[in-house]
Amino acid sequence: QLQLVESGGGLVQAGGSLRLSCAASKNFVGINVMGWYRQAPGKQRELVAIIPTGGNTNYADSVKDRFTISRDNAKNAVYLQMNSLKPEDTAVYYCYLRSYRGNDYWGQGTQVTVSS
Repeated sequence: QLQLVESGGGLVQAGGSLRLSCAASKNFVGINVMGWYRQAPGKQRELVAIIPTGGNTNYADSVKDRFTISRDNAKNAVYLQMNSLKPEDTAVYYCYLRSYRGNDYWGQGTQVTVSS
């Protein structure tokens, strides 16, 4: 079973920045999409940003122009640079990977808390 290891969450004041990192096993092949989702208390999990292999990035409207997703294909890693954070960005952030076989994998989640 593939594991996704996340890091970088924490507590930050509104207007601040955080960078999330996620890495899959280096010997895993066949990554189609990597990305980030988040889930706030009492809400459904929602897409934050995804980056397909060789494709265009896609962002939730609520994070456009503030968050930037990137990948390091040699490391099977995905990153999320979050700037101008708002209290409504508070959530557990989950790393996501879809293989070309159609299998979905999730990280364990990392808490991001933005204080006002």
